[in-house]
Amino acid sequence: MPCPTENNVSKKEKCKEVVIDIPQDLGPAQWPECCIYRVPKKLRKVNKDAYTPKLISIGPLHHNKKDLRDMEIQKLRYFKDFFSRTTKTQKDLANVIEKNELKIRHSYADTPKTNKEEFVNMILLDAIFIIELFLKSSAKPEDKEKDYILSKPWLKNDIQLDLILLENQLPFFILEDLYNLGFNESSSYNHHKEGKGVKEQNENQKKDSPFLKLCHKFFSCYDKQQADFNIGKEVKHFTDLVRYLQFSQDLKPTGKINHLYCATKLDDAGVKFKADKKKCLLDIEFKKNKCLERCPFSNCSWLLNCLPCLKCIPCFEHMQPFLVLPVFEVGNATECVFRNLMALEQCHYPNQAYISSYILLLDFLINTEKDVDLLVERKAIVNRLGSDEAVATLVNKLGHQIVECNSCYYDLSKKLNGHYENFWNRNMASLTTIYFRDIWRGTATIVGIIFLGLTFWNICP
Repeated sequence: MPCPTENNVSKKEKCKEVVIDIPQDLGPAQWPECCIYRVPKKLRKVNKDAYTPKLISIGPLHHNKKDLRDMEIQKLRYFKDFFSRTTKTQKDLANVIEKNELKIRHSYADTPKTNKEEFVNMILLDAIFIIELFLKSSAKPEDKEKDYILSKPWLKNDIQLDLILLENQLPFFILEDLYNLGFNESSSYNHHKEGKGVKEQNENQKKDSPFLKLCHKFFSCYDKQQADFNIGKEVKHFTDLVRYLQFSQDLKPTGKINHLYCATKLDDAGVKFKADKKKCLLDIEFKKNKCLERCPFSNCSWLLNCLPCLKCIPCFEHMQPFLVLPVFEVGNATECVFRNLMALEQCHYPNQAYISSYILLLDFLINTEKDVDLLVERKAIVNRLGSDEAVATLVNKLGHQIVECNSCYYDLSKKLNGHYENFWNRNMASLTTIYFRDIWRGTATIVGIIFLGLTFWNICP
């Protein structure tokens, strides 16, 4: 047997042989500027087409793909048109990109490996294409008719959709800087030049830049309110911009929803669904008079079903529990848009995942096509797919693989569940549905009650 000293020596020699070589230039897993991500594999597997550009590549993540090369010629045409508008040269704009090269690269979670010259040229061409497209889109109608893209609504819509995809983005700050340099705009929106403390202090005081207003005009179809537009926040890219257009103020996540009754069950418990076109997409409210909480018998649904003309009287209208919903339009592009907004939230806003919370709430409310039919009837959903079953399937699949830490609708779900689980609420709703569904059934019920009362009156001595 070897002596103990020899054994100890052999162990030390083996330990010295285990060496992990750590590269000197190993950067952080994610740079502070990072805001553009590859969609997580688990989300991509659900529907990879929703995250993949169909016509045009923007930025490095889909650069030089064969299926997207046809639009490269159009980029060059727009590039030429842009420099006929400005006195600046290509070199002037390229210098801006060169100065910000590292910051642009760090904006991507998957840092581009292309060399400096190729990278600068790619960013310049893509950025100028976007700016020129937005400028042409805001031109007079007669000028749009002459343009290859804008004269074809289907082509514009498809490119607009490609520009929203999370993997198909350029950092917003570089687009804004190039626009400002090209047209000598003095930007009051240079967030990237401010310190963090200054950002937070002036968050609500900032006005949107001319370029941001131009972007809003191009993506205005995603702004349902169409009110006085002023985001007043730092926009990372176009996916981020469209997300901001869905809500007017920051919401407060308070807990995780584990259960919520579907729309038809809530309807069976007397909850009335009401659509409000003026509300932004995420603004959902459950209105219930305090008298109804104390006394379910004060519910006037039965009377309003029989006499709809009474709805114009506020005191009667308020004696019903209402779930007020914004109008949710479901079309061919809905899945693509919302999947990319949720992918952004999963990667960048895990604690402010407002869009994800909204979709998961809809997933609770919609289980079958009957739920969709009810919400369509109440005008809370506009169905452009033609089939209630297709809408139910779409909503149910949108929530797949989405992780929600807390929901901004947690308190709302507690109120709705509490209303449904109240014995008297369900029974009063059943009474209304069976005996007072409409004026004819209500009249028959009242006549029956009168007839029954007279019968007892005659029987009693």
